[in-house]
Amino acid sequence: MHLFSYHNPTTIFFGKGQIIAIRQAIPEHYKVLVLYGGGSVKKNSVLDQVRAALNKHTFLEYGGIEPNPTYENLMGAVELARREGLDYVLAVGGGSVADGAKFIAAAVPFADADAWDIVEKHAPISKALPLACVLTLPGTGSESNSGAVISHAKKGVKIPFSNALLFPKFAVLDPTTTFTLPARQIGNGVVDAFVHILEQYVTAPEQAMVQDRYAEALLRTLIDAGPQTLQHPLDYEARANFMWAANQALNGLIGAGVMHDWSTHAIGHELTALYGVDHGQSLAAIQTQSWQVRRKAKRAKLLQYAERVWHLPLVDEESAIDQAIEKTAVFFETMGLKSNLKNLGVSQEAATLISQRFQEHGQTALGERGDVTPAVVREILTLSLQ
Repeated sequence: MHLFSYHNPTTIFFGKGQIIAIRQAIPEHYKVLVLYGGGSVKKNSVLDQVRAALNKHTFLEYGGIEPNPTYENLMGAVELARREGLDYVLAVGGGSVADGAKFIAAAVPFADADAWDIVEKHAPISKALPLACVLTLPGTGSESNSGAVISHAKKGVKIPFSNALLFPKFAVLDPTTTFTLPARQIGNGVVDAFVHILEQYVTAPEQAMVQDRYAEALLRTLIDAGPQTLQHPLDYEARANFMWAANQALNGLIGAGVMHDWSTHAIGHELTALYGVDHGQSLAAIQTQSWQVRRKAKRAKLLQYAERVWHLPLVDEESAIDQAIEKTAVFFETMGLKSNLKNLGVSQEAATLISQRFQEHGQTALGERGDVTPAVVREILTLSLQ
């Protein structure tokens, strides 16, 4: 393992009925911006619970945050917060709303330049509004990490950014808030969390026994609890285990001191920006194709993944890798997602177009070894489109 420091200041309130914890968690002197997406938090009473918890606070609401939050829309919330003197951001929704809250928290005090510079140019920020999250859609882990992904509609890009000032102060994780989610969102969330783990685990051997074993336990939890959440929507225990595994997948712990890949996510962001492919679906369509192209470099960890996660014998190592890749694809399909780009509305020119965009943006050495070049990106996409 490499030298590392692990820091996560987010307090978690987990379990049924925990939304009321907002009342004490946010001091009453703060003026709160309540941020949410579509109408689901109104239909399932989550927003009503939040309003009740904030009945002694001053707060305003801003709805309509997209599944891939855009700079253009978020700036409307930034302007509202500046105009009304709002000084605390509470995200009510999934990872996209949490990501939007992070951008807003950073952008409100960033008044002397274009706030998009925070994302595109990684402009330094010296302060940010405090923020928190009531999670209703597990998957991204954004409720307890400092990263976000924001889209710029006019520029047609989707870019990740992070800053230590953007850790949520707390997150409420009540599994009952997920009971009314449609199957498509559950499938996307499970696969998103699953690939988050893979990006930190199927990299290179580093004798990181704790991180490896913890990652393997989380993968097995999602393999077991994911399909259960689809088959039995009101199964509290399945939802709770999925929600907690998704949180732990990207709160910084399993990635501490080990190599990270993130090339699957980088390609997925381009698929979302250019073709509107759901984030989780974009990952499912790329992950196993990436392994096929890069299996030599990832051989050792793919074998470990095959043996420990899928319990495959290693008598024939190449066969074990093939089976592990196939089982992963089947798992994605079980969650209702496609394991390739066929029939997803992605043009055959995508392989060339996206690889060119990577070249133009200077993303020429991705992956844990820096060996995912634009040419490799093209090869992965070509295979997925076949």
